[in-house]
Amino acid sequence: MAELPSGLLEACVVIGASSDKLRYAYQLYQQSELTDFPPLEAEILQVHAPPFVSKETNSIGPAFSRVQRRRSFIKKKRRDRHVEALPNGEASNRSDTSSVTEDISVPKDLDLIALPQLCFPGGLQLASEHKEDSYHFLVFTDLFGNRTHGVVVKYYRHVQSSRESGVQNGHRWNSSKSRLYAPFAVCIISKFPYYNALRDCLSCLLVQLRPARQADIEETIKEFSAKLSLVPLPPPGQLHVSFNLRPLQVVLPSREDQDRPVIDIDMHLPFLCFSHTTLLQVLSCLLQEQRLVFFSTDWAKLTLVAESLLLYLQPLSWQQPYVPVLSRGMLDFLMAPTAFLMGCHISHFEEVAAETEELILVNIDDGIIQSSWSETFDLPTIPLSAAESFMSRAECLQLHYDLELCHLGACTDANVLRSQRRDWQTRLNTQIQNITLELVVNIFRGVQDFLNHEHRVFNSEEFLRTREPADQSFYKKVLDTHIFHSFLRDRLNRKWDTFSRMEQNTREHVHRNRAMTASPRRPLMSDLSKSGYRSYASPNDRLSKKLGASLPNLEHSTNDSVIAVSPNRPTSLRKMTPDTGLKFPQKVVKVFRLPDFPPPLAYHYVQNYYSDMVASLAKAINTTPPQESALLARYHYLRGLVNTVSNKRLDALEDFQSLYKTDSDIFPSQMVKSLVDSLPEAERLQADRRPEIKRLISRVKRDQERERAHHTHEHEEAAVKRFQLPKKYMQLEEFVKCIQESGIVKDQGTIHRLFDALTVGQQKQIGPELFRVFYTIWKETEAEAQEVCLPAAVLENIEPSECVFKLSSSVKTSRGVGKIAMTQRRLFLLTDGRPGYVEVAQYRDLEEVKVSSAPFLLLRIPSLKLRVRGRKEAFEANLKTETELWNLMVKEMWAGRNMADQHKDPQYMQQALTNALLMDAVVGSLQSSKAIYAASKLAHFDRIKLEVPMMVPKTTAETLKHKINPSLELTAPQAVDVLLYTPGQLWVSVGGGKVMVFDASSWCLTNTCHVGNARVNCMLGVDKDQVWMGSEDSVIYIISMLAMVCNRQLTEHRAEVTGLATDIDKYGQRVAYSCSAEGSIMVWDVPTLQVKKHFRLSCDRLQSVSGCNGMLWCCSRENIMEVWKSGSVKHRLSLPEQQRGSVATFSSMLLLPEREELWSVCADSGEVCVWHMKDASKPFHRVALPDCTGCFCAIRVKNQVWVGGVGRSSVKGKIYILDTEHYQVLKELQGHNDKVTALCSAEDRYVLSGAGKHDGKIAIWKVE
Repeated sequence: MAELPSGLLEACVVIGASSDKLRYAYQLYQQSELTDFPPLEAEILQVHAPPFVSKETNSIGPAFSRVQRRRSFIKKKRRDRHVEALPNGEASNRSDTSSVTEDISVPKDLDLIALPQLCFPGGLQLASEHKEDSYHFLVFTDLFGNRTHGVVVKYYRHVQSSRESGVQNGHRWNSSKSRLYAPFAVCIISKFPYYNALRDCLSCLLVQLRPARQADIEETIKEFSAKLSLVPLPPPGQLHVSFNLRPLQVVLPSREDQDRPVIDIDMHLPFLCFSHTTLLQVLSCLLQEQRLVFFSTDWAKLTLVAESLLLYLQPLSWQQPYVPVLSRGMLDFLMAPTAFLMGCHISHFEEVAAETEELILVNIDDGIIQSSWSETFDLPTIPLSAAESFMSRAECLQLHYDLELCHLGACTDANVLRSQRRDWQTRLNTQIQNITLELVVNIFRGVQDFLNHEHRVFNSEEFLRTREPADQSFYKKVLDTHIFHSFLRDRLNRKWDTFSRMEQNTREHVHRNRAMTASPRRPLMSDLSKSGYRSYASPNDRLSKKLGASLPNLEHSTNDSVIAVSPNRPTSLRKMTPDTGLKFPQKVVKVFRLPDFPPPLAYHYVQNYYSDMVASLAKAINTTPPQESALLARYHYLRGLVNTVSNKRLDALEDFQSLYKTDSDIFPSQMVKSLVDSLPEAERLQADRRPEIKRLISRVKRDQERERAHHTHEHEEAAVKRFQLPKKYMQLEEFVKCIQESGIVKDQGTIHRLFDALTVGQQKQIGPELFRVFYTIWKETEAEAQEVCLPAAVLENIEPSECVFKLSSSVKTSRGVGKIAMTQRRLFLLTDGRPGYVEVAQYRDLEEVKVSSAPFLLLRIPSLKLRVRGRKEAFEANLKTETELWNLMVKEMWAGRNMADQHKDPQYMQQALTNALLMDAVVGSLQSSKAIYAASKLAHFDRIKLEVPMMVPKTTAETLKHKINPSLELTAPQAVDVLLYTPGQLWVSVGGGKVMVFDASSWCLTNTCHVGNARVNCMLGVDKDQVWMGSEDSVIYIISMLAMVCNRQLTEHRAEVTGLATDIDKYGQRVAYSCSAEGSIMVWDVPTLQVKKHFRLSCDRLQSVSGCNGMLWCCSRENIMEVWKSGSVKHRLSLPEQQRGSVATFSSMLLLPEREELWSVCADSGEVCVWHMKDASKPFHRVALPDCTGCFCAIRVKNQVWVGGVGRSSVKGKIYILDTEHYQVLKELQGHNDKVTALCSAEDRYVLSGAGKHDGKIAIWKVE
């Protein structure tokens, strides 16, 4: 049978004292033998758990519940033979007292043994007068860390006897003591923390229980439980569910998204209980996984405050034992040696503090935190800058609802009042979530910069070095916790959660770019200058500490005209509203109101109830416009749940299939898998006749196979390693891995050269001692550079983004005495005495760099001589023993600058800087006569300059404006598969479903998303907010440009999607076309995402589709076909005779409608063929491309056609610009080291080209 969805109710349990014990206590009380009531033992009296009654019983029907295996809960129950008066005054038959057992059925995974204690944590105490009802909340955690939640109401009923008045056995009963009140508890257990909603439900239950007769109580509670079991839980997103329990309308709020918890709690309670400083201290203890105990006189506060605090830490998740309510008999739990979070009554405070060591004691009532060994708090606190930002925001919170009511009149409708309060609470909760999330982001900002994803390593030492000295003790404790380890695992798995989103949204552009690089970390001089390095690293100012090998450093571009983005100055966080800078688009929330519950709860009534719910949902679906796809998804999800529990499996599967087109993020994979597995043969045959369901079943099976294959790598995904220095000799492969884990550099080519340098003149292996020395020198050099603090007079002469990477010792130079400083842009002299600035040279202005010698008395001292363009006199510095090293470094920087300028590629400069710094570390490590020779192995660009002509052809240099590298964060380049330009954005697909989005004004990376795990073959901007992506896995993924999420999929294709196009149909409506490799073409209605037409062509690998003048043009490997929109082929174009062969194939076609021309290129031919669209029997013109062996893509720009291909010469990637008027090659561009695989146009002003995996870069060309 299919696994049914979890519903609101897991079980409803009634706890109290047994009737015989109550009778006995009552007798003692009436005989005045009892004045103080001793606590009675609480017992489980009733358990109600769904499903209540099966269909065969024709009683209570199916429910939203997992089909639960059940076990017996045996409880003793005494039955008396004598007649007794029940509390309502009715008599029952008397019989001899006998002890029998009653078998209570409970769900197998519910452990109710401790429940009586938790429902009466202070003991079950009788009372002589009626007491108010009280509520408290419970959390149960199983061995696997799964939590279940309970809401308990404790209410009193009076215990009466027939002997309440009158004479009995010669004694007159004391009428003043005739009443005795016994407490009972009703506990609703749920998988989800719907604390407010379940409290409302219990409030409604008490309205029914108060007038009920004793005999009716059990049936009333059972009926109440059965009603709750009919309530479906809302899916994550913008749809809540409400139902009427009379007198209240109860609302179940949905989770905000799939990865976030249900929040049905007043999250501001800790702000009312604690000062901001104390609150931060409590959060600090949680992050450090201390042993915390909360105390309060109010049992309800314990759970509500603890739950709120854990929500503040999201997405970090508490991993340790968690028992927010401990009964009197459970205090020994506090002796546990591990970290924990527990709570107990304030009356136990002194006892716990005296007898238990190393506890953090939090008094909620007084808002005080202290340790059991001291009355003060002396643990490390939250980092100062993050704490200050948090407190300034928290001061702006409006925590008092009464202030919201000042301008409102009296409301006479209780449900309206509750709705107003709920709306206020939701807004406040959102503000609190934003500021607490910002606190977490500020504490752990930049963690991802110290992760190596390939080897799953976190460089904790490096991370700690970037933290403030005062914060070191805090981070050292936090880094060793389970909560942080779990957080790291999510970062390594590239989880895109609230932390990731806010961390990216609050980074400045320059910071985002630096997070992509793979080079040494250095702070900018503008940061260092504020007051030295040790105080620069505040969360909002801090860079990712990685060298500026950023996607392009355009604010300092020289000759190009690309728009620059200057770094933003950090702003103060002192005066702000709670949401300043944190507001995200508010989603409009809808509430789906369930039909009224069926009165008798008989099976046929329940079925009618579900039918009514399906009808209501169908109406909601029909009245919701297609543009509101997210809301449609929630309606389909709910209807799928209802159809599942009412045993309409095929209808349920069809609803769940609809989620792919509306919001695939909420697709319930496990439930659908269970439904598919449970289909009987008859329904499986019906499913085969329903295409939507058949596709879904096929996909489920594919996903199951993929999941099985994935299980073999699960342990790898769970592992997080800390970087450690090697303990044995390393060959090249091990050395590469170790260097990448250390975070020094990722590029394999650079690491291979480093290996050669460190093994000069010895066996090709590196020992642990040599690596330790190299690593230590690298870090020391980095630390020395970070300690440089330049005065304002010097900073005026350098760019804000510059960093000092190397500082010489104090030397004599031709322009004074001082230290030579090397940045990524220039050399300058930092003069001794009063520090001053003397410009030495910018690297691009150097004309000669050589080792010379300067006379000193009778000696010649080695010196470095530089000749600079525009200066008559050379600059000479007596660097003595440092001369040879500086000569190598400056030459490498000079060569890197020249290559960067010629190729318009800033990465060359950044790579040269990495090489220079590695030379410095190698020389320091080897300390031998071969050190300089070894360092020269790293002079990569200087060697290229000597060995290979560096000049870029003039035509290329004039047209090329810039280059960007999407593979910067990877160990090796990846091919650029597809490029797409949409207004303001460049979309780049680089394999494995990874899509990167760049800002088109600065070419900075703004977003990265994954669409499946397969290669993306094509991309298309369909409307203002949709980008469609056709994948090798046969799915079309739809990304929202505004929200930057991919939560819709079109799954109708059966083979890899190869082409996408749009057109306007005869009714003026926009339609989209998609084609797949096996020849299928689908016509889509864009607003509804429905297939309007589907046909299949007979061809060998269909590659693209285009619409033109009411016809479709389809390109396969062997033919180009003109197709009627009905699907019949009008005409086929075959490969020209000269191009036919065993490997010749069409690779791309291009339509020029106004010229009635079709241009085609082939993957194995350097020729462009031009065809008449009306007479396409053969090409009427051919254009031979010089030095070309194949073409892979073509686009039209103005009156030009740009063709991307591969050349015969050493420069592999070629782009040819053809004139459409004269069919001539206007330009031949050489911009890539591998074939050009993708082209796109940016508003006909720029053309962007992407290359294969040996190059992996994107070139930006200016269109003339």
